[in-house]
Amino acid sequence: MKKITKAVIPAAGLGTRMLPISRTVPKEILPIVDRPSMEYLVREAVDSGIKDILIITGRNKEAIENYFDYSVEYKDLLQVKGKQKELDDMRQVCSLANIYFLRQKEAKGLGHAVLCAEKFVGDEPFAVLYGDDVMVAEKPVTKQLCEAYEKYGKTVVGVSRVPWKDVKKYCSMKTEKQLEERAYLTTDMVEKPQTKEEMFSNLSILGRVVLTPDIFEVLKHTENGAGGELQLTDAMKQLARTEGVISYEYEGKRYDMGSKLGFLQANIEQALLHPDLKDAFREYLIQLSKTL
Repeated sequence: MKKITKAVIPAAGLGTRMLPISRTVPKEILPIVDRPSMEYLVREAVDSGIKDILIITGRNKEAIENYFDYSVEYKDLLQVKGKQKELDDMRQVCSLANIYFLRQKEAKGLGHAVLCAEKFVGDEPFAVLYGDDVMVAEKPVTKQLCEAYEKYGKTVVGVSRVPWKDVKKYCSMKTEKQLEERAYLTTDMVEKPQTKEEMFSNLSILGRVVLTPDIFEVLKHTENGAGGELQLTDAMKQLARTEGVISYEYEGKRYDMGSKLGFLQANIEQALLHPDLKDAFREYLIQLSKTL
């Protein structure tokens, strides 16, 4: 079984849930305390054994590329000020992995973004980390899915149980057999089901999948779906129906960085873990809570 060494991060969306700031600042560059959410995704991929990462961007998202580029101006400034720790950190961020960028010229959906990565991927299995979803876990969520792929040799989708009322925002998985504690053989799925009758379960794909290169040919023959866009879920549904896919109920905390509430939750919870801020921030929250 081939090891997964490539990842694709679609980040071309307009970020309408984060308006008005997303008109000028890509939502993927908004910070969790002091680092952009995109760095969390890249680090997760790297910590999962991935060496080559393709980030799919769109217009006005040059800030993402700039962040992972080396800055001579900051190097000179930090050296003059003797800030070796900050300089080392900048160098480390710029050398995390082989990071490539490709512009999705039109916002045609997640499926179209993945299809743009065909030449980058070639005939290898690869991970997809959804740009809106930051995961914090003891074992990286992408690594959990890669290990499931190595065990079962099929497309693996990272799933979590969501409240039934929220299934219509995501997708619903039809599981035929439980293979182990967290793995299920899945034979069908539906994107954004709007009625209870359309829902198979409250297991929904949230943020991470591992795909085989077969997905590209399927995507080329998949009709546009929800929102008039090429939906990756619709293509994965075809794989589920013909050969089955693995739904893996991953362990980890998910932050929806495409929403204002998710952005705030991520910042508060991660600030409480930040080595330089946690004590002062915790005391601030305690005092603030007395006024609520």
